[in-house]
Amino acid sequence: MEFENKVVAITGAGTGIGKETARALHAAGASLILNGRRQDVLARTAHEIDPRGERVTVVAGDIGRVDTSRALMAAAEKRFGGLDVLINAAGIFKPLAFEAHSEEVFDAYVATILKGTFFASHAAVPLLAARGGGAIVNVGSMWAMQAIGATPSAAYSAAKAGVHALTRNLAIELAPKRIRVNTVAPAVVDTPVYESFVPRAELRATLASFDAFHPLGRIGRAADLAAAILFFAGDQSTWITGTVLPVDGGVMAGRN
Repeated sequence: MEFENKVVAITGAGTGIGKETARALHAAGASLILNGRRQDVLARTAHEIDPRGERVTVVAGDIGRVDTSRALMAAAEKRFGGLDVLINAAGIFKPLAFEAHSEEVFDAYVATILKGTFFASHAAVPLLAARGGGAIVNVGSMWAMQAIGATPSAAYSAAKAGVHALTRNLAIELAPKRIRVNTVAPAVVDTPVYESFVPRAELRATLASFDAFHPLGRIGRAADLAAAILFFAGDQSTWITGTVLPVDGGVMAGRN
């Protein structure tokens, strides 16, 4: 198995892309440290993935707080002896008109998405370097590369654009330590995040309405992103760093 004897920390691991990535990595042999805000959600995810708890541990907490990043890395070292890969998948998303943004809303996006990615990576570097190198894989966004009128999201897009810029900067700075840094940038993906602002009865129809937005004719699945993340985390991409890869059904290529 490709990730046998590898240790991977994942933020935003309780649901969606983070959860599906955790499932795929565990199936490929990895040991996991899962982070998210809600202990109960993390515990359910961990049990689903590894009922015996042999290769999964959880660290609940707000990744926008620096002490959560430190606790995540401390758990990796204590439980599994180090770290080989960090996946920054934590995020929040809810379309909101620019003029409706408050300082609190702006700060929440920046803290969870950009600050969380920054300081989780900062805390991970010593552990990755101690293993002779490793990989950091971030979840960016199509919205960081183009604006979509139907889903106004200025603060979200700005925070994700920061993650894209951070990817390139860290790729250069950390290359001497043999730490690769890459990002996947999804378009619309079927995850629980949409349940926070779309009524449950309308959810399927609303998501289906975005199929045609994607040149390949459907919205993404969490597994589509997990496959790309595992590529960047694994040995097949050892000569790739500083890349922001659209995993978006062709959206960034153009329009029909």
